[in-house]
Amino acid sequence: MIDAMTATQVRERAELTPAQLIDRLAANAPAAVRARRRTPALMRWAVRMKQDPPFEAEHWKYGYLVDTIFTRDPWMHRLDICRATGHEMVLTPQHDGRLIADVVAEWARRHRQPFTLSLTGPAGGHWQSGTGGVHIDLDALEFGWTLAGRARADGLLSTAVPF
Repeated sequence: MIDAMTATQVRERAELTPAQLIDRLAANAPAAVRARRRTPALMRWAVRMKQDPPFEAEHWKYGYLVDTIFTRDPWMHRLDICRATGHEMVLTPQHDGRLIADVVAEWARRHRQPFTLSLTGPAGGHWQSGTGGVHIDLDALEFGWTLAGRARADGLLSTAVPF
């Protein structure tokens, strides 16, 4: 379903220039953010949605989708676009570092194993849970890229996190 929806969105915007796409995003972003913030609490907690692989065993609360995935997904696509076009992704600790920290927290909850994690770059940081666990040193973008399933991984890095 998500691939078909994405294909439709790409097809509908294929004729737009980069400047037109940016203008549309700038014009629509404030209303989209307001709509996300106004999602009723009952809907956030009561509505659950079945997921596609690799998360098919999960039923996400609508609030998780609105508050977390709707933020992570464009971030990952931003990384996809930068890599596909050969552009460096401009990162800040305040924005990208906060997003990566959130991903680290979910990753730790999902695998529940001790670890020490050192991520480099402006979005990086250091985390530890428990003692005696594996030590991972990696670029923050590679960490996100890997957990999103865009790179092969083993050990704790094979624990997927939704983007």
